[in-house]
Amino acid sequence: MINIQTKIKPELDPAYIPAVLWNREFRRLVKESGKAVPAVFALKRPNGTVSVFKTEIFPHSGDYKALNIKYAERIIKFLLWMKGGYEVVIANAPELAADLAKIYSPDGARKFDYEIMGETIYGKTFKITSVALEDAPAENEIQVQLGGHLDGCRIGFDLGGSDRKCAAVIDGQVVHTEEVVWDPYFQKDPEYHKQGIRDSLRRAAEKLPRVDAIGGSAAGVYVDNHPRLASLFRGISKDDFAKYIVPIFDEIQQEYNVPMVVANDGEVTALAGAMSMESNGVLGLSMGTSQAIGYVNLNGNITDWLNELAFAPVDYRDDAPADEWSGDIGCGAQYFSQQAVARLAPAAGLEYPSDMPFPKRLEAVQALMADGDERAAKIYRTIGTCFGYAIAHYADFYEIKNLLILGRVSSGKGGEIIIEEAKKVLDAEFPELASSVNFRIPDEKFKRHGQAVIAASLPAIK
Repeated sequence: MINIQTKIKPELDPAYIPAVLWNREFRRLVKESGKAVPAVFALKRPNGTVSVFKTEIFPHSGDYKALNIKYAERIIKFLLWMKGGYEVVIANAPELAADLAKIYSPDGARKFDYEIMGETIYGKTFKITSVALEDAPAENEIQVQLGGHLDGCRIGFDLGGSDRKCAAVIDGQVVHTEEVVWDPYFQKDPEYHKQGIRDSLRRAAEKLPRVDAIGGSAAGVYVDNHPRLASLFRGISKDDFAKYIVPIFDEIQQEYNVPMVVANDGEVTALAGAMSMESNGVLGLSMGTSQAIGYVNLNGNITDWLNELAFAPVDYRDDAPADEWSGDIGCGAQYFSQQAVARLAPAAGLEYPSDMPFPKRLEAVQALMADGDERAAKIYRTIGTCFGYAIAHYADFYEIKNLLILGRVSSGKGGEIIIEEAKKVLDAEFPELASSVNFRIPDEKFKRHGQAVIAASLPAIK
């Protein structure tokens, strides 16, 4: 049993157990036991890249087993959604590997991750394997340049769960932005998505003398402009997804016959930060329909990582709120998105009809916050406290110089409170981060439309 005491408790969610503190306490206990066993977790991807995480665990027996499993399973879950992989190789811990393979299996607790990381994203059967320590795979990471192109007449779009945004840009100057409400989540007809996207592009194109390039930002995993996993298309059947959704951006590119790049919205958030700050080491985080993450490394490049931290755990309590899609508990989307606002509202004394859409609940809370309502302030303070601990958790995996925050939840006074509370946590618990991480808060227009504008810069005009 590991007991964690936080210096600051989330006001409406006091049982929250920050992943960063639990992990650090586990590692401290391992070292103090004098029984530390070195272990390596390596994640393989089909393009030959390998991500490596080195750690220490207890001997995998007796009372230590449950602690080892919790620590390793949560770390691997985080790494899978941060970096991606169809195979996890565990070195120097064969019994632990066998236990984890049962969890990440078609019948295990992580069957969602087994299916998504295997066939859905990488087209392979997911597996966890065991090797000796000396046979642990070597790290092999890659990085690529993305975006920053401002020449010509460009269209940029950003597809969210409650609205789609589109911008027209001429030589870096924005001549048109538009936000259209839509409801793509559970639409069963692919034509709904196709017509909506084309409609936004058409209206942007009308503001330009010509179209030289199109760039897109959207929640989910995209490989060569092909959607592999995206909440926007959750209502589409598996067959229709493969037939109509996977090629959707190829068809649009052919219609306009110009260079086109579609990227994860988190990557575009990070790119926006790097461009606006003229600095690197940017972790971009968008609190919107879900939680989106992107990362521009210290060299100013992106990697082939997934950065889908909406599914990555940040709360280690055993009864943490569950994600309704994956079924897992304590994951980011329940803490840093409009889902978090809806979840915390009843604890703040705000009751909304069960059939009231989350975007509408967020709007209601924002209206209360604008009027200075203390109930709404409690929600934002709670999100901010959890966010502060999550930042420290992310910093154990990412090299962060700059933190850029976007999305509807971060708009207005509520967003200011989130940042204030997160900084309090860093000051109290992680002073080294408080002095080294630069918070970047764009203005309101950039928060709401910035991703569409920056997305326009993704493709190079050949």
